[in-house]
Amino acid sequence: MSSQIFTNISLLVNTREDNYIVRGKSLSKLPIIENAYLVVDNGIISEYGSMDNYKHPISEKNKVEEHCMVLPCWCDSHTHVVFAGSRENEFIDKLKGLNYAEIAANGGGILNSAKKLNETSEDELFHQAWKRLEEVSKMGTGAIEIKSGYGLSLEGELKMLRVIKKLKEKSQLKIKSTFLGAHTFPIEYKDKHQDYIQLLVNEILPLIAKENLADYIDVFCEKGFFSAKEMETICLAGKGFGLKPKLHVNQLNSIGGIEKGIELNAVSLDHLETLTEEEIKMLGGFNRCSTLLPTAAFFLRMNYQPARKLIDAGAAIALASDYNPGSSPSGNMNFVVALSCIQMKMLPEEAINAATINGAFAMEIEQDYGSIKVGKKANLIFTKPIPSIAYLPYSFGNDLIDKVMLNGEFI
Repeated sequence: MSSQIFTNISLLVNTREDNYIVRGKSLSKLPIIENAYLVVDNGIISEYGSMDNYKHPISEKNKVEEHCMVLPCWCDSHTHVVFAGSRENEFIDKLKGLNYAEIAANGGGILNSAKKLNETSEDELFHQAWKRLEEVSKMGTGAIEIKSGYGLSLEGELKMLRVIKKLKEKSQLKIKSTFLGAHTFPIEYKDKHQDYIQLLVNEILPLIAKENLADYIDVFCEKGFFSAKEMETICLAGKGFGLKPKLHVNQLNSIGGIEKGIELNAVSLDHLETLTEEEIKMLGGFNRCSTLLPTAAFFLRMNYQPARKLIDAGAAIALASDYNPGSSPSGNMNFVVALSCIQMKMLPEEAINAATINGAFAMEIEQDYGSIKVGKKANLIFTKPIPSIAYLPYSFGNDLIDKVMLNGEFI
């Protein structure tokens, strides 16, 4: 692959010489070079800077369109994009007044997706997920975490994780895999919680390790699902097989998941719609990512996460889509960024940092992704002509992406 040179870039966004997680007030500091150039060699960023320091030949073919910005691709660190079919019937139930818990009690929710998934072949599951990855990559996502959790059986969970492994091998996106067998209790284990936990720990985890099917382990820590103590048991077992925790906590209730997650040194604590003042303070001192999923709150008509309070407390916020069929049926990170500004009052600079460099930290891929840095992968979003950074979230309903580059190739 020959050198690719891009000149006269209106704004080159998130240019960083160092790699560090961005926290608190620093989230509002987004390094930008105006009237910039960028050089890509063999899929890697090799040089960038101001046009004032440009020393290469200038030609019309390497100029980007006037007023175009270039920024690193979104790093979507929390998704469930491997699922079978959709759940728009539950969407109608919500419109009629049923809540999340009532739908789950009627056999909907996660159990509905589990039923569909176990009836779907591995090839068909891969095909559906592949289409979703193609869609999100065109919207600027260059790295993504994908969870299991709709199998809820040995066969179903392994099927999901094998699909994710196949996606890793074939997709241009950087993919991380998370085992979420502890998503809910299957119907047959409704009154036998310990039996299901033993299945996860003693039967499924060894097979995951044998086939190298996951990078992380996750638990849905919530009333009616898994307690903080049960989460600890499962995570410690996962750690024994080299799987680090990335955890669902405090979506609906505060039941000790944050304290336990910090104790477990989780890579990220995700959701966080329901927080006490003490928990906000704890997250301010947490040295990993606090991942907010505003499109889930949007879709479920829940209170949004207290982003401003978390930022003021010093937390390292990441943003992710939570792409799943029940509570966030979209992987559009552009909308995630816009919604974070519109409903959580994050500044555009804060939201972009949270969706790029901090998203990379939430998947431990910050050495190669999440910012414009020499030596990092050329995973880049080229915008259409727009007047400013603020225009991205401001014009939330418009497609502002001209083209997307993954590993140095336009898709």
